[in-house]
Amino acid sequence: MIEFLADYGLFLMKVVTIVVAIVVIIGVASAAGRRASHEGLEVESLNKKYRALAQILRSAVLNKGALKKEAKEEKRRQKEERKGDTSRSRSFVIDFKGDLKASAVQSLREEVSALLEVATTDDEVIVRLENHGGLVHEHGLAASQLARIRDREIPLSVCVDKVAASGGYLMACVATKIYAAPFAILGSIGVLAQIPNFNRLLDSHGVDFEQITAGKHKRNVTMFGKNTDADRQKLKEELEDVHALFKAAIGRYRPDLDLEKVATGEHWYGTRALELGLADEIKTSDELLTGITADRDIYHLSFKIKQPLQKRMMANIEGVFEKFDVARWRRDFESRLPR
Repeated sequence: MIEFLADYGLFLMKVVTIVVAIVVIIGVASAAGRRASHEGLEVESLNKKYRALAQILRSAVLNKGALKKEAKEEKRRQKEERKGDTSRSRSFVIDFKGDLKASAVQSLREEVSALLEVATTDDEVIVRLENHGGLVHEHGLAASQLARIRDREIPLSVCVDKVAASGGYLMACVATKIYAAPFAILGSIGVLAQIPNFNRLLDSHGVDFEQITAGKHKRNVTMFGKNTDADRQKLKEELEDVHALFKAAIGRYRPDLDLEKVATGEHWYGTRALELGLADEIKTSDELLTGITADRDIYHLSFKIKQPLQKRMMANIEGVFEKFDVARWRRDFESRLPR
């Protein structure tokens, strides 16, 4: 009887595992299918969006007389918009939500190319940035896209509501002005390389690892071979060189920063970042945008890229693992805070 129950329990666990796996696959496929069903540039008037939201609230709280008066005023505004008030400047809003590979750079480069055909020095570009950082070359390319705007002398603002760290700050520093929420995380101007080494494990099981290279420094620190002090020193030198390039890029756009003080790999909350010069003003993106609706026409740009289903599924799976990595990054940051 006990053996039967044990077999039944094992069978039940297998069934549950299979069912859960199927549900996960269906969920990932469904989410991937909902992503970017079409490709192209989408433009939304945020002025109209904010007015529509306000109108819904007014309908709930105002009496009929007040609503009638408001409706007349709205018709007048719409009539003026149709005439086209060329005296009003424009603000173009772009969202960039980063991952380790800065995958959103594919959309960013199209959005920037589109707005550079239209925007003038009387307009401005506002980037709502959320980026924990990641691969150097990927985030360097993303920063270069923002530099295209800066090089055309079009005012560029970056709003950091949550985080712009490491490669994220490499992007943020390109802006002519950085806005940060009070508890947004900025900084982490440093370079990191970490890699597990399985050499002793392989050696204990009698497994040899051979690596043949052409070029003295083609490979230094490795996962499976035996690392030497010379290997580690070479990697350290490479990291220091990247760090120097990182600091030079930030110094170009924010020359008044005390890089010796802030380029230590540390990160700070918004109010502290303001004191250090990493940000220019404490303000959320919502405060900024709603504050300029009366004087400017605000357009949100979003370039959708249609990806093959397989690639979208893999992106969802990678996103799950990346969330674990971000959670670990946050735990590491919070562990450094005073208690």
